[in-house]
Amino acid sequence: MADGAMTTTFLAVIGGASLLAVTARRLRPSDRLPALEGWALADRSLGPVWTWLLLGGTIFTAYTFTAVPGLAYGNGAPAFFAVPYTVIVCPLAFVLLSRLWEVARRHGYVTAADFVRGRYGSPPLALVVALTGILATMPYLALQLLGIRAVLTAGGVYPRGAAGDLVMVALFAGLAVATYRHGLRAPAVISALKAVAVFVSLTAVCWLVLRQLGGPGPVFEGAARRLGGTDVAHSPLVLTPAQQPAYATLALGSALALLMYPHVLTAGFAADGPRTLRKVSVALPAWTGLLALFGFLGVAALAAGVRAPEGGAEAAVPMLVDRLMPAPLAGLVFAAITVGALVPAAVMSIAAATSFVRNVYVEYVQPTATPKRQVRIAKAVSLTAKVGAVAFVFGLRDQDAVNLQLLGGVWILQIFPAVAVGLFTGRLHPRALLAGWATGMAAGTFLVVREGFSSIVTLGFGPLEIYAGLAALLLNLTVAVAGTAALERLGVARGADTTDLPSRLTVRRPRTTGANHP
Repeated sequence: MADGAMTTTFLAVIGGASLLAVTARRLRPSDRLPALEGWALADRSLGPVWTWLLLGGTIFTAYTFTAVPGLAYGNGAPAFFAVPYTVIVCPLAFVLLSRLWEVARRHGYVTAADFVRGRYGSPPLALVVALTGILATMPYLALQLLGIRAVLTAGGVYPRGAAGDLVMVALFAGLAVATYRHGLRAPAVISALKAVAVFVSLTAVCWLVLRQLGGPGPVFEGAARRLGGTDVAHSPLVLTPAQQPAYATLALGSALALLMYPHVLTAGFAADGPRTLRKVSVALPAWTGLLALFGFLGVAALAAGVRAPEGGAEAAVPMLVDRLMPAPLAGLVFAAITVGALVPAAVMSIAAATSFVRNVYVEYVQPTATPKRQVRIAKAVSLTAKVGAVAFVFGLRDQDAVNLQLLGGVWILQIFPAVAVGLFTGRLHPRALLAGWATGMAAGTFLVVREGFSSIVTLGFGPLEIYAGLAALLLNLTVAVAGTAALERLGVARGADTTDLPSRLTVRRPRTTGANHP
């Protein structure tokens, strides 16, 4: 049963998030006619601080903050693949997001599929990019709800039965209203509260855990013994040589996939310029440090003797917090993780709605739709996405959402050639890219399902284990390159490129104006 002080603190933070969402209209730079760019991208007006808050708050979700420590609690070292993965994202974002922003701003693109449409002149390729993004985003959105429920249940804040369902509906109802009215500005202002609440509460929790458990040494030694090792060096807290290929490919593949998700690109497109995105990319590792501390708390839960329910390792850290922390601080932690789910959930629903409107509705249903009608349809689709996520959580097993999210990561990686490679060269033929996408989707799905919905798979020869998404991407690229060569040889025409980007990879030599020029 939840402590009164814990519940009070929790409700105070959630209430603060709701009040902030109401003030989102203050981020509006001027009164303009309704336009999808204004609702979905905040008129591309966010400066470095707001972009850092929004992009970090979007990438680092509530489920990340529970799944990573849960994996550390159950499996040890493999959980920490998330740390190098989110580090690799930073230089990729530095290059890819800033370049994509420039093209999108110049041509009025709102989604990645808009860019693909302009780059290759291929509506079918743009359609599969949009639908893949929506398909991969929906289970990710549902996982935010699962993260909230797991945290609040472990802390005793989530009522049983219908009352708990009403709590979940009420939390998302406030978010839905704010997002419907203010678009991306709502999660942008909430992200400020998320950053403060998460950074403050996690720092306090780690300090108290280290003080009560005797420091990092006793924490890792105690966790190693509970995982069946004699010491840290001979325990699952250290990777074995056989685990290293899976660890490395999972980190690399996840980093490549992350920047293809519509919600990450939407948060990036809202920046006020490529310089802002480069500054933010340099500062993103602060969020990675936060993630590493959450992983450490999973190890600490082991050392403290926390017994998570069978199949519910993600509850380990909330149970640790409930056991060791004063009630007000525990309420702050639970509220921080809950707010941590609201930001990415809102951006995901906006991104999915925008992709549908721009690349399905306008392209195939109503090409003459006015900007005002596009915004109205996007608002309705965004609301429908949130309702669908709630229905998914209540109607299906939690494992179903996890399985679909694992597949979503493999699927979204298959648009990497069309989007990321397309930023630097237009040589790949759109029909070859379609064939590569289909091959990668089929191969990746087959590998994951064959292994019982595990993203780490063997390729059928030898004991080597790698990330299924990366294996499928390599096959995808192979088909795209070979198909391009065959289609060029046959003289098959391609669509017109309207992006003004070079069609070939070029190396720019720096120009110098003097010996002392930097």
